[in-house]
Amino acid sequence: MSRGGVQRPNEEVRKAQNMALMSQAGSSHCIYSEKLRCIGGHSNIMNNMEMFKMKDICFGLDISSLNSSRRVQGNYLNRIGVERRRGGLAIVAASPPTEDAVVAAEPLTKEDLVGYLASGCKSKEKWSRIGTEHEKFGFEFGTLRPMKYEQIADLLNGIAERFDWEKVMEGDKIIGLKQGKQSISLEPGGQFELSGAPLETLHQTCAEVNSHLYQVKAVAEEMGIGFLGTGFQPKWGLKDIPVMPKGRYEIMRNYMPKVGTLGLDMMFRTCTVQVNLDFSSEADMIRKFRAGLALQPIATALFANSPFTDGKPNGYLSMRRHVHIWTDTDNNRAGMLPFVFGDSFGFEQYVEYALDVPMYFVYRKKKYVDCAGMSFRDFMNGKLPPLPGDYPTLNDWENHLTTIFPEVRLKRYLEMRGADGGPWRRLCALPAFWVGILYDEASLQSVLDMTSDWTAEEREMLRNKVPKSGLKTPFRDGLLKHVAQDVVKLAKEGLERRGFKETGFLNEVTEVVKTDTTQCQNDINTLFKLLELFRIPSELFFILVGVTPAEKLLELYHGKWGQNVDPIYEELLY
Repeated sequence: MSRGGVQRPNEEVRKAQNMALMSQAGSSHCIYSEKLRCIGGHSNIMNNMEMFKMKDICFGLDISSLNSSRRVQGNYLNRIGVERRRGGLAIVAASPPTEDAVVAAEPLTKEDLVGYLASGCKSKEKWSRIGTEHEKFGFEFGTLRPMKYEQIADLLNGIAERFDWEKVMEGDKIIGLKQGKQSISLEPGGQFELSGAPLETLHQTCAEVNSHLYQVKAVAEEMGIGFLGTGFQPKWGLKDIPVMPKGRYEIMRNYMPKVGTLGLDMMFRTCTVQVNLDFSSEADMIRKFRAGLALQPIATALFANSPFTDGKPNGYLSMRRHVHIWTDTDNNRAGMLPFVFGDSFGFEQYVEYALDVPMYFVYRKKKYVDCAGMSFRDFMNGKLPPLPGDYPTLNDWENHLTTIFPEVRLKRYLEMRGADGGPWRRLCALPAFWVGILYDEASLQSVLDMTSDWTAEEREMLRNKVPKSGLKTPFRDGLLKHVAQDVVKLAKEGLERRGFKETGFLNEVTEVVKTDTTQCQNDINTLFKLLELFRIPSELFFILVGVTPAEKLLELYHGKWGQNVDPIYEELLY
């Protein structure tokens, strides 16, 4: 039955099996680690640090036999959620708000913060994990209006009860779910996010996505709720978006307008899909970080899927990645991070950068303490104004790192953050793109060679222009599309060498960069000079080359849809 122009999915879809993931680890609380050295790179602090000397450590076991220094032992215990109190140990949650953070027994040092990032190093046989996160907009079938919190709460409760998820509460409000290494959370405007488990293959990743969507749809459709896969809210304004009852978002909502005019749009009206990938050493992290930053505009173009705002075309292919959304959100915590390409870059320099990013909050006594605009350096010295004499834990540091929004983000893994949210088939394509490049040595080196002479100005230019012109962005002696074709080819070759028969997941992006026989490849420079000479909008010629998902939506809007954005809710329905 069609409601509000949206056709409910066919009943056959509901018969899909809820696939059990091969990688599911179950409910064990054991932490398995091996002696790990983070070798290579530029940070002398970590070159010879033995991060862990523990094996098969489980919560609740006697840990007095740990053979390591008191400082490194304390770092590791903090990392897995065990922190020292005077007179004993206390178990705390890996992240708030499920439990209180424990007051630190002694101040953290910069070496502790560097060590936290370095603890992400994994030996190569263990680092080839893939973590995929994706967000989507929930809406009512009848009205197309965004889901209210009350509907979201019913949805979360329904999924928890039917599919055995653990509820995550903030006060008396349900704000998320956990199951094994997967979690479901709410973004500020009710965007529904799956943070997937770290998996070994793209087949497992896609199975996880399909399982999640099956579960969500099984409950949501009975409530008259659907989900939309796009990068920017296409129809509704900020006044129409519900506010989620999460303390951290209230602090961010109050602070954003003080440092920019578009921060609330970023919070409430955007959706993304991102992939999280491992590194084996500091040197490996640096290479992947540089490749990821250089190629992020290409990922933005390939997955551009947000051309509408307030029911009309907004002039962009990726409004979510439109540069002013980020530079006019809070320029202190976003951008292309040019220092990553410098000779001194490593874990230590990223820590220095992150320390200078203003704070948002600290979580204490089951409440978020507003620290917006304050300094984490002051916090480390016990001089944070709202918490005088209090010192941060590594849990606080971990939370602070999540409030930084660069194109690639470093935690104990690397997050590729440049792609718009999209329909389910593209949710598997993004990890395929990055895995093929960053998890294959030959493809990674080819990308680094290809981009090694790109200047900071060129990278910034691509960041600025790609959200509007996509793959047709002029770059050097051609278009960005020509670079993207080479990069997609490298990604495919990298997947082939992995040996898991994963290249089919790249079909979505391969289609986008297909060569168009009508394009004027040999005369592209002359063409743009003529356009400039006669003051003809280059956009008129862009139809000759590179069609992104956003451009297909615009074609539908101006044609079949009769300049009405409502059909997008059926076109991109999960």
